[in-house]
Amino acid sequence: MAFESSTTVSDLPARERILLAAHDLFYREGIRATGVDKVIAAAGVTKVTFYRHFPSKHDLIRAFLEYRHGIWMDWFVDAIRRHGGVPGGGLLPLVAVMEEWFRKPIYRGCAFINSVAELGGTLPDVLAICQSHKQDMVMAVRELLADTPGRDGLAQAAAVAIDGAIVRAQTETPDAEVKESLRSLALVLSALQAASAAAAETAQQ
Repeated sequence: MAFESSTTVSDLPARERILLAAHDLFYREGIRATGVDKVIAAAGVTKVTFYRHFPSKHDLIRAFLEYRHGIWMDWFVDAIRRHGGVPGGGLLPLVAVMEEWFRKPIYRGCAFINSVAELGGTLPDVLAICQSHKQDMVMAVRELLADTPGRDGLAQAAAVAIDGAIVRAQTETPDAEVKESLRSLALVLSALQAASAAAAETAQQ
C-alpha cells in the first residue's frame, strides 16, 4: 500500500520531506500529540525552512489531509479492482479490500475519522476536507452498484457500514483470524447488495 511508510526521503525537496514526516507522525501518533518540532526533526529541516513552506500547523494539517486523501483513494480504487470489483458488479469485493487494509501492521483507522474526532469543528476547512474525502469514497462505492433509482442511498449506506467497520477494527487484535468487523461488514453489504438486485429487477419489469 502506497501510504505504509515514507521510505527513504533524504533526496526529496524539503516540502515533501516535511509532508511525509507529518503524514507518518499524524497518522501514527495523532495530530494533537505531534508538535511542529517533532515534524521538523523527523523531516531533517530547519524551523526557517518549515515555516517557509507551512506558516502554521493548521496549514500542515490541511496539506496532510489532502495528501492522505490522494494516496488513500488511489489505493482504494486500485484495491477494488484487484479484488474483483467491476462497475455494477456488486459490493462484496469491499470486504476483501477492507481486510487488506485492516491487516496492515501500520493500520490506525481512518485518518479523516480520527482527525474529526481530535479536532471536532474547531477547524471548519479541515472538516470540509474530511467530508469531501468521504463523499469521494461514496462515489467509488456507488460504481459497484447497478444503476437503479435507489443507487445513491445504497452507496451512502454501504459507506456508513465501511466506516463502522473501520472504527470497529481499531478495537480488534491485529492477529484475529476472523475479524468481527469484517464479518459484520459482509452481512450488511450482502443485505444492501440484495436490495440493489431487487431494485434492478423491479426497474426491468
